[in-house]
Amino acid sequence: MLVGGLLSILLCAGIFAVVQLRGDARIQVLAIARAVAAGQPLTADDLKAVRVVPDPSVPLVKAVEVDQVIGRSPAVPLAPGTLLAESQLGPASWPGAGQAVVAAVFKPGAVPAGLAPGSHALVVTVAKSDVTGTSDATSTPQPVAATVVDITEGTDGTGTTIVSLLLARADATKLAGAGTDLSLVLVAS
Repeated sequence: MLVGGLLSILLCAGIFAVVQLRGDARIQVLAIARAVAAGQPLTADDLKAVRVVPDPSVPLVKAVEVDQVIGRSPAVPLAPGTLLAESQLGPASWPGAGQAVVAAVFKPGAVPAGLAPGSHALVVTVAKSDVTGTSDATSTPQPVAATVVDITEGTDGTGTTIVSLLLARADATKLAGAGTDLSLVLVAS
């Protein structure tokens, strides 16, 4: 009786394993392995194959189509881990109408901890002090809302940080011509 029960358990486990292996609905699709800018041609190093259960409403690019994707450019920036869809490929359409990307240099201490691509921030111009030590707060522009696109360390050895920011085109022009020190404030989205 013990042997019969044991055989019955083994038989059920074997049937379960066969059904599960045949019932795997996952397929291999392409995902982004490292950040890719809009308009930058894709290379094999930018892509990786991952297994997912597909959703018919999301047309993902299958891994077997990798040769047709290499050399094409994404229309928008792609973050690592993003599943690649055909609609993301094509002529660069980023930044959008009325928007611009500007690179701003921040001195040590002007970039908050936790800032990362995708973070929402306020760009604040630092009020300059005159000879008496008082600041001219009346000429300080209002903070500008922006989304962080990229962060890199400066190469000048002074500890500066270069942050690429997506913001309204008019604000980008003002920020680029500000001629003053800047600071970032991390805000909730």
